[in-house]
Amino acid sequence: MTKPAIFAARQNEPCPECGAELVIRSGRHGPFLGCSQYPQCEYIRPLKAQADGHIVKVLEGQQCPKCQATLVLRQGRYGMFIGCSHYPDCDHTEVIDKPDETSIACPQCGQGQLLQRKSRFGKVFHSCDRYPECQFVLNFKPVAGECAHCHYPLLMEKRTAKGPTLCCASKLCGKPVAISE
Repeated sequence: MTKPAIFAARQNEPCPECGAELVIRSGRHGPFLGCSQYPQCEYIRPLKAQADGHIVKVLEGQQCPKCQATLVLRQGRYGMFIGCSHYPDCDHTEVIDKPDETSIACPQCGQGQLLQRKSRFGKVFHSCDRYPECQFVLNFKPVAGECAHCHYPLLMEKRTAKGPTLCCASKLCGKPVAISE
Protein backbone atom coordinates (compact mmCIF):
# COMPACT_ATOMS: atom_id res chain seq x y z
CA MET A 1 0.00 0.00 0.00
CA THR A 2 1.25 3.44 -0.86
CA LYS A 3 1.87 6.07 1.77
CA PRO A 4 -0.87 8.75 1.82
CA ALA A 5 -0.10 12.25 0.59
CA ILE A 6 1.46 14.65 3.06
CA PHE A 7 -0.69 17.17 4.95
CA ALA A 8 -3.11 19.26 2.95
CA ALA A 9 -4.59 21.22 5.87
CA ARG A 10 -4.26 21.06 9.63
CA GLN A 11 -7.37 20.71 11.82
CA ASN A 12 -7.91 21.98 15.35
CA GLU A 13 -8.92 18.52 16.52
CA PRO A 14 -6.77 16.16 18.60
CA CYS A 15 -6.17 12.53 17.64
CA PRO A 16 -8.28 10.28 19.91
CA GLU A 17 -5.43 7.72 20.12
CA CYS A 18 -2.30 9.81 20.79
CA GLY A 19 -3.48 13.42 21.22
CA ALA A 20 -1.50 14.83 18.27
CA GLU A 21 -3.18 17.12 15.74
CA LEU A 22 -5.36 15.62 12.95
CA VAL A 23 -4.66 16.63 9.34
CA ILE A 24 -6.57 16.23 6.08
CA ARG A 25 -4.86 13.82 3.69
CA SER A 26 -5.81 12.41 0.32
CA GLY A 27 -5.77 8.76 -0.61
CA ARG A 28 -7.09 6.30 -3.18
CA HIS A 29 -10.69 6.67 -2.02
CA GLY A 30 -10.67 10.42 -1.48
CA PRO A 31 -9.78 12.76 1.38
CA PHE A 32 -9.65 11.57 4.99
CA LEU A 33 -8.54 12.74 8.42
CA GLY A 34 -5.32 11.20 9.70
CA CYS A 35 -2.95 11.64 12.59
CA SER A 36 -0.02 14.04 12.04
CA GLN A 37 2.27 11.54 13.81
CA TYR A 38 1.91 8.92 11.04
CA PRO A 39 3.52 6.24 10.89
CA GLN A 40 3.89 6.12 14.70
CA CYS A 41 0.11 6.57 15.06
CA GLU A 42 -2.04 5.11 12.28
CA TYR A 43 -5.42 6.65 13.25
CA ILE A 44 -7.61 7.57 10.25
CA ARG A 45 -11.26 8.62 9.83
CA PRO A 46 -13.18 9.27 6.59
CA LEU A 47 -14.38 12.82 6.04
CA LYS A 48 -17.82 11.61 4.93
CA ALA A 49 -19.74 8.40 5.46
CA GLN A 50 -19.59 6.31 2.28
CA ALA A 51 -21.73 3.38 3.42
CA ASP A 52 -25.03 4.66 2.03
CA GLY A 53 -23.83 7.44 -0.27
CA HIS A 54 -24.99 11.02 0.09
CA ILE A 55 -28.34 12.14 -1.31
CA VAL A 56 -28.10 14.19 -4.48
CA LYS A 57 -31.80 14.55 -5.37
CA VAL A 58 -35.18 13.31 -4.14
CA LEU A 59 -37.11 11.64 -6.96
CA GLU A 60 -40.66 12.97 -6.60
CA GLY A 61 -43.49 10.52 -7.33
CA GLN A 62 -41.29 7.41 -7.37
CA GLN A 63 -41.83 4.90 -4.59
CA CYS A 64 -39.70 2.07 -3.29
CA PRO A 65 -41.19 -1.31 -4.31
CA LYS A 66 -40.25 -2.81 -0.92
CA CYS A 67 -41.48 -0.22 1.62
CA GLN A 68 -43.31 2.44 -0.47
CA ALA A 69 -40.96 5.22 0.74
CA THR A 70 -39.61 7.89 -1.62
CA LEU A 71 -36.70 6.96 -3.87
CA VAL A 72 -33.63 9.21 -3.94
CA LEU A 73 -30.68 9.66 -6.29
CA ARG A 74 -27.44 8.96 -4.40
CA GLN A 75 -23.73 9.35 -5.04
CA GLY A 76 -21.83 6.30 -3.83
CA ARG A 77 -18.39 4.81 -4.04
CA TYR A 78 -18.96 3.46 -7.59
CA GLY A 79 -21.00 6.34 -8.99
CA MET A 80 -24.65 7.36 -9.09
CA PHE A 81 -27.47 4.99 -8.11
CA ILE A 82 -31.11 5.08 -7.02
CA GLY A 83 -31.88 3.99 -3.47
CA CYS A 84 -34.60 4.04 -0.82
CA SER A 85 -34.83 7.09 1.45
CA HIS A 86 -35.31 4.77 4.45
CA TYR A 87 -31.81 3.29 4.23
CA PRO A 88 -30.55 1.32 6.29
CA ASP A 89 -34.00 0.01 7.28
CA CYS A 90 -34.74 -0.69 3.60
CA ASP A 91 -31.81 -1.71 1.36
CA HIS A 92 -33.51 -1.37 -2.06
CA THR A 93 -31.18 -0.03 -4.79
CA GLU A 94 -31.43 0.29 -8.57
CA VAL A 95 -28.69 0.63 -11.16
CA ILE A 96 -28.96 3.70 -13.38
CA ASP A 97 -26.86 2.44 -16.30
CA LYS A 98 -28.44 -0.92 -17.09
CA PRO A 99 -26.57 -3.00 -19.69
CA ASP A 100 -27.77 -2.91 -23.28
CA GLU A 101 -29.31 -6.23 -24.24
CA THR A 102 -28.97 -7.35 -27.82
CA SER A 103 -31.37 -9.70 -29.56
CA ILE A 104 -28.42 -11.89 -30.60
CA ALA A 105 -28.31 -15.40 -29.18
CA CYS A 106 -25.11 -16.59 -27.53
CA PRO A 107 -23.20 -18.77 -30.03
CA GLN A 108 -21.59 -20.86 -27.28
CA CYS A 109 -24.60 -22.02 -25.25
CA GLY A 110 -27.45 -21.10 -27.63
CA GLN A 111 -29.73 -20.27 -24.66
CA GLY A 112 -28.64 -16.81 -23.47
CA GLN A 113 -28.56 -13.37 -25.06
CA LEU A 114 -25.47 -11.18 -25.47
CA LEU A 115 -25.27 -8.19 -23.12
CA GLN A 116 -23.08 -5.10 -23.30
CA ARG A 117 -21.03 -4.76 -20.10
CA LYS A 118 -18.17 -2.66 -18.76
CA SER A 119 -15.02 -3.97 -17.15
CA ARG A 120 -13.75 -2.47 -13.91
CA PHE A 121 -11.46 -0.30 -16.06
CA GLY A 122 -14.36 1.06 -18.18
CA LYS A 123 -13.71 -1.02 -21.31
CA VAL A 124 -16.89 -2.17 -23.11
CA PHE A 125 -17.32 -5.86 -23.96
CA HIS A 126 -20.18 -8.25 -24.73
CA SER A 127 -20.93 -11.47 -22.87
CA CYS A 128 -23.66 -14.04 -22.33
CA ASP A 129 -26.35 -13.15 -19.78
CA ARG A 130 -26.10 -16.69 -18.37
CA TYR A 131 -22.68 -16.03 -16.79
CA PRO A 132 -21.14 -17.95 -14.90
CA GLU A 133 -22.75 -21.02 -16.54
CA CYS A 134 -21.72 -19.71 -19.99
CA GLN A 135 -18.46 -17.75 -20.17
CA PHE A 136 -18.63 -16.45 -23.74
CA VAL A 137 -16.96 -13.02 -24.11
CA LEU A 138 -16.53 -10.82 -27.17
CA ASN A 139 -14.46 -7.61 -27.14
CA PHE A 140 -16.08 -6.18 -30.26
CA LYS A 141 -19.67 -5.26 -31.19
CA PRO A 142 -21.63 -8.43 -32.14
CA VAL A 143 -23.55 -8.51 -35.40
CA ALA A 144 -26.14 -11.15 -36.30
CA GLY A 145 -25.03 -13.17 -39.30
CA GLU A 146 -23.11 -16.22 -40.42
CA CYS A 147 -19.51 -16.45 -41.56
CA ALA A 148 -19.24 -17.41 -45.23
CA HIS A 149 -15.96 -19.27 -44.59
CA CYS A 150 -16.60 -21.41 -41.49
CA HIS A 151 -20.39 -20.94 -40.96
CA TYR A 152 -19.93 -19.65 -37.38
CA PRO A 153 -23.27 -18.09 -36.32
CA LEU A 154 -21.89 -14.71 -35.19
CA LEU A 155 -20.00 -11.81 -36.77
CA MET A 156 -18.29 -8.89 -35.06
CA GLU A 157 -17.71 -5.28 -36.10
CA LYS A 158 -14.11 -4.13 -35.79
CA ARG A 159 -13.32 -0.44 -36.10
CA THR A 160 -10.02 0.29 -37.80
CA ALA A 161 -8.40 3.35 -39.37
CA LYS A 162 -9.94 2.32 -42.71
CA GLY A 163 -13.42 2.20 -41.16
CA PRO A 164 -15.63 -0.53 -39.73
CA THR A 165 -15.22 -4.07 -41.05
CA LEU A 166 -17.19 -7.24 -40.34
CA CYS A 167 -15.19 -10.27 -39.26
CA CYS A 168 -16.00 -13.76 -38.11
CA ALA A 169 -16.32 -13.90 -34.30
CA SER A 170 -14.76 -17.37 -34.12
CA LYS A 171 -11.26 -17.37 -32.63
CA LEU A 172 -10.26 -20.08 -35.09
CA CYS A 173 -11.42 -18.24 -38.22
CA GLY A 174 -11.51 -14.43 -37.69
CA LYS A 175 -11.57 -13.73 -41.44
CA PRO A 176 -13.16 -10.56 -42.83
CA VAL A 177 -16.61 -11.01 -44.29
CA ALA A 178 -17.80 -9.13 -47.36
CA ILE A 179 -20.70 -6.79 -46.64
CA SER A 180 -23.61 -7.60 -48.95
CA GLU A 181 -25.60 -4.58 -50.08
